[in-house]
Amino acid sequence: MPEQIAMKNVALVSLGCAKNLVDSEVMLGALRQAGYGLLADPKAADVVIVNTCGFIQPARAEAEAELRAAVEVKRKRPETTVVAAGCYVERDRARLQVLFPEVDIWTGVREFDRIAALVAGRRRPERERTFLYGDLTPRVVSTPPGWAYVKISEGCSHRCAFCAIPSIKGRYRSRSVASIVREVEGLVARGVKEVNLISQDSTFFGRDAGRRDGLASLLERLLEVRGLAWIRVLYGYPEEVTDRLLELLQEPRVCPYLDIPFQHADPGVIKTMRRGLDGARALRLLERIRRRVPDVAVRTALIVGFPGEGRPEFARLKRFVAEAHFDHLGVFPYSLEPGTPAFGLGDPVPEEEKQRRRNEIMEMQVAISLARNKARVGRTLDVLFECDLGGRPRTLAGRTRYQAPEVDGVVLVKVKGAGPGALHSIREVTITSANVYDLHGKLAPSLPRA
Repeated sequence: MPEQIAMKNVALVSLGCAKNLVDSEVMLGALRQAGYGLLADPKAADVVIVNTCGFIQPARAEAEAELRAAVEVKRKRPETTVVAAGCYVERDRARLQVLFPEVDIWTGVREFDRIAALVAGRRRPERERTFLYGDLTPRVVSTPPGWAYVKISEGCSHRCAFCAIPSIKGRYRSRSVASIVREVEGLVARGVKEVNLISQDSTFFGRDAGRRDGLASLLERLLEVRGLAWIRVLYGYPEEVTDRLLELLQEPRVCPYLDIPFQHADPGVIKTMRRGLDGARALRLLERIRRRVPDVAVRTALIVGFPGEGRPEFARLKRFVAEAHFDHLGVFPYSLEPGTPAFGLGDPVPEEEKQRRRNEIMEMQVAISLARNKARVGRTLDVLFECDLGGRPRTLAGRTRYQAPEVDGVVLVKVKGAGPGALHSIREVTITSANVYDLHGKLAPSLPRA
């Protein structure tokens, strides 16, 4: 291995969703395999990579801010190599190249595993399709030791009117079940207790290959992996929740958790969005889910300010939120996106009104979330501890099976003496109090579950 490469250090700034984070981890794996050192501080690195998100305007603004920061590092240290990668580059490379002529290397979503060759100046013809990693792909898992993301597919074959992902990532492509199982086995061997399956639409898994209920089949295979304590499914479509999937959510090692974005409730808005379920049908689905899996936690995402959302449509959305009783909820102001089917509808709702509507729904959700959390007070739940917040006494933060990483609340537990030994293990915790987002508890007198 050339000595000059082995001595170079790289810092990577990962923006956007968990799927982007996996791509960043693949780039770090390729760079480490090529001999690069990995640093957290871009100001001290020889190579600075910004893995951008291009999904909506706020994400693109964040990406541009990070690219400006990287370029500023280069101005102070001209020998620094700056790389712009990822979704925003794939979506609008020409515009970014005009804004940031100082960037040395541009790469979209097709060459993540070739990043070391690109940095070294060895370019090959770009792939035609988005890169999809496998179990043999080098990867530096950057999440806490107790859990990891596992991306099960790439791209999306839906055509929601507001979404640019199909134009950025292409059609849906599933990984093989065997590859995913081998990757999970390797993660478990390194101490991972929880895997979070991620995809643009995890409930679509296998359909591109003609497999029915492919996600359920995958879960059944993963349940055979010895030592794997929790399996969590993230990002599904409501209309693709099958009876077989609900059966598997009752398995102790499959987290009773569904992340299913409904986006809206008004029938007219749903039709214009090119989504599947209006509020009435969504409520019937939620009733079915909770009947089959009584202890389930449900997260959803909603869009406010979509074209055609007037006062009556927004009122229907509010009624839906009041009746649905979601455990976790995200609300996003509509972002007008060039190249999407909805772009021609314009952006008639002012930004201030979008923010007002968002805040109104989130204020409604405060009481709902608090009630859902308070219902867990007095119960003894398994908690995967992932970080030590310090203090005296020390405070550990972890999650139950009803809380997904990075987007939901946590469980906070004060411990003494041997308490830090609970880190990265699953322990029983008795919940003593709750607020809107977080739970508080005390360690139960038991040995670690995993």
